[in-house]
Amino acid sequence: MFKDSHAFSGFSVNNQAEAKSFYSEVLGVEVSEDEMGLQLHLAGETTVFVYAKEDHTPANFTILNFPVDDIDVAVNTLAEKGVTMERYEGFPFEQDEKGIARGKAANMGPDIAWFKDPAGNTLAVLSN
Repeated sequence: MFKDSHAFSGFSVNNQAEAKSFYSEVLGVEVSEDEMGLQLHLAGETTVFVYAKEDHTPANFTILNFPVDDIDVAVNTLAEKGVTMERYEGFPFEQDEKGIARGKAANMGPDIAWFKDPAGNTLAVLSN
């Protein structure tokens, strides 16, 4: 029934202008805007819909994962732009001083670091 549907994902923010600035200027994502909200234009012709919601509650899970070739460069660049990496207790292995969980060294998945958008939604960068 939905095999040929061009499905897309979406999430809410509390301030559309702040979200537009963050995703376009800080993350460097191509962003377009219309009366309904924002469209994040990602690689592979993927579009994610972002809409303002008056009673927005941040997602309590990672809403977007950005695979990168060099996680250290990505985390350093984000830090230079004022983005703080999140730290999580109880992980099977520690996050380093940059906030990167080194999964490859622990043989437990990719290296990954989490951060939040201005609306409090959790995003991540992870090694390819």
